[in-house]
Amino acid sequence: MRSDLRITSAVMDATLLDLPWDEPLEQWTDADVVQLPKGISRHLVRFARLGGRVVAIKETTPEMATREYGMLRTLQRLEVPCVEPLAVIADRVDADGNPLAAALVTRHLRFSLPYRALYSSALKEPTAQRLVDALAGLLVRLHLVGFYWGDVSLSNTLFRRDAGAFAAYLVDAETGTLLRDGLSDGRREDDLEIARVNIAGELLDLAAGDRLDESIDPVQVAGSIVDQYRSLWHELHSDEVLPADERWRISARIERLNALGYDIGELAIRTGDGGTTVRIQPKVVDPGHHHRRLQSLTGIDAQENQARRLLNDLDEYVATQHDLRPYVGDEALAHEWLEQVFQPIVQSVPIELRGKLEPAEIFHEVLEHRWFLSEREQREVPLAEAAEQYIATQLAFRRDEAALLDLPLTMTMPIVTVQGLLDEEDDEGDWRDRV
Repeated sequence: MRSDLRITSAVMDATLLDLPWDEPLEQWTDADVVQLPKGISRHLVRFARLGGRVVAIKETTPEMATREYGMLRTLQRLEVPCVEPLAVIADRVDADGNPLAAALVTRHLRFSLPYRALYSSALKEPTAQRLVDALAGLLVRLHLVGFYWGDVSLSNTLFRRDAGAFAAYLVDAETGTLLRDGLSDGRREDDLEIARVNIAGELLDLAAGDRLDESIDPVQVAGSIVDQYRSLWHELHSDEVLPADERWRISARIERLNALGYDIGELAIRTGDGGTTVRIQPKVVDPGHHHRRLQSLTGIDAQENQARRLLNDLDEYVATQHDLRPYVGDEALAHEWLEQVFQPIVQSVPIELRGKLEPAEIFHEVLEHRWFLSEREQREVPLAEAAEQYIATQLAFRRDEAALLDLPLTMTMPIVTVQGLLDEEDDEGDWRDRV
């Protein structure tokens, strides 16, 4: 290792020096490389072990690595879902003194998967639609902070399960630009068109490789991101004129925005037409209403839909206990729910199965399983009983989404194998003619 290796990092991690930076990334051995599914990238990207964790390493130019590192750090400060940048490694040379490409190091997002790992012939159109909807939500959040992506695609996104839906995270920011004065409508429409074309191409590539259910129309699904984006953007920005005697609808508007994952900073209300109408213009702060409320009450760090589902159970518990013990405050009951309801369910999962799903997702699925059992058996199934059945009949057969390491090539579940994802070379095909 040359002494003039230049490492840029907000927090220096000495274990970075343990990686073979004097070798081209493509020549790294299994001693350092972790085989994980990944999306399609114009640069070489590999995963490596680093001090007990997994990182993604992308070879690129020093200028692009430094720019993307800074952009990801800025997006993190703005609380936009994206991968965490760790370091830029520059001034690399091999054993003979020949220069090597710079490297951008990011933390691997645990429990996340690229879209290609979520598709197989057994997955139906709702899955494709949920992924596109999640990407539309991410694009809105990026545009709200003034970020023009320039390369919107499923390949540049990671997805984490979020209580039956998916949460999307930006992976590749090298083409992005952050505009302090916000985005023009033209820039937003440009990003939308890029998204539509790229998604159509990605889905058509899957269809060409028999990796897409025949019922899915790639062009139609790709086009739906435009409708989903515009619907969400309109809900966040449109004025609403109401009769003065129907101000109760203000609360309904707030609830709709909260359901989309947004808080309201204030409402601009003014009367008009002789005092007969009011105009509501929500000023959106940042997303994560349910996430923040759950975290403040319990300390649980969950995705937005997961948080909403857990809060439903928590609120039901608090309401029930208030009837029995009206003198106990909400915060104390929330802590009680955490210790007596949530944690016992999570801790009942055998250690060897805890890498399957995030704790919040497991709890959500246990709640869903209890509802199913109660409906089927026409009785109130205890949560502990539902958890035991769920672990034995469902969780035990789920793939390990914490890392997806060492998966066998043949499995009883209809999923795409890791080796196939890593080795497959897709032909681009002449899909643009259909878009």
